[in-house]
Amino acid sequence: MTRSIARPTIFGTGLVALDLVIGMDNEAPVHSWTGGTCGNVLSIMAYLGWDAYPIARMNGDPASERVRIDMGRWGVKLDFTDCAPTGHTPIIIQQIRRARDGSPTHRFLWTCPHCGQRLPSYRPVTQHSIERITPALQGASVFFLDRVSRAALTLAAEASRAGAVVVFEPSGKSEEKLFEEALQIAHVVKYSDQRLAETPAAKGGARATLLEIQTLGSHGLRYRHSLTGELSDWHTLPALPAPALVDTCGSGDWCTAGLLARAASRGLEGLRGCGENELVGALRFGQALAAWNCGFEGARGGMYALEKFEFDRQIDAIASGKPVLRVIERPQDPEASVACPACPPIAS
Repeated sequence: MTRSIARPTIFGTGLVALDLVIGMDNEAPVHSWTGGTCGNVLSIMAYLGWDAYPIARMNGDPASERVRIDMGRWGVKLDFTDCAPTGHTPIIIQQIRRARDGSPTHRFLWTCPHCGQRLPSYRPVTQHSIERITPALQGASVFFLDRVSRAALTLAAEASRAGAVVVFEPSGKSEEKLFEEALQIAHVVKYSDQRLAETPAAKGGARATLLEIQTLGSHGLRYRHSLTGELSDWHTLPALPAPALVDTCGSGDWCTAGLLARAASRGLEGLRGCGENELVGALRFGQALAAWNCGFEGARGGMYALEKFEFDRQIDAIASGKPVLRVIERPQDPEASVACPACPPIAS
């Protein structure tokens, strides 16, 4: 394992999947991109200049190889993506459509539209991975998790002891005991009001939580923190105007990545030293990324449509209150098709 000089490092475990994105243009090809909350956040962090290490159980099936190629394109480090026992990489189908009022909507399919079988789902890393990964956590700035398991919590606790900010972004409550333990370990807890109406992470004696964020969709977000030693009131930040509204999928992942890029590069010590203005600036940067992402199909479609310099220019414009979206077509590498593992192979 090698790390770049002077680049902050993030490790993450949770949902790393292959997204098959079916856009509104029925004639357009189906895109196959890395997805899942963890997969998106770590890919975005690599795009923003971090060393990103996903921890997963890819077994070399076509879906996992497609994810590896896609992550490798953005500089994601693949050292810990084959943790034993390996298994099929999750596949998620995203369909983008227009509602009656013309607004974009999306839905996720978890079964194969061809054979009807359930697509491969998430399997957490196991305790077998701990000994191999723990030494690499030294010097990490952030440890991210979006699913709870005994191994994920063990790694999160080790990362915390090594000075990393532990970020927990649950999609729902499962395994109450492990969920509660994750809240006690995490320094940043972020969740959607549509999925978890109330997660009192910042309350309670032994909990480590320094920052709690509740996202409110098009209404923005609200947050509270204990960076000063006492729990603050809730503060609301309205959403920034999106330059275009094509698809909202993945915008929460961009918001997370933007916050971490600005507030967590120096690990837990750096987060603890954030003042209110610095924290708000980091959250607003995350919201600018989220607004920009709405202009593209898929959770990270804009990364494939624009050169990095144009991305930076457009984010600056959104943050300054003058949103602009200018898509510059650039050559796209053909994406390998990926079939459901249960489907019979197609004869060549």
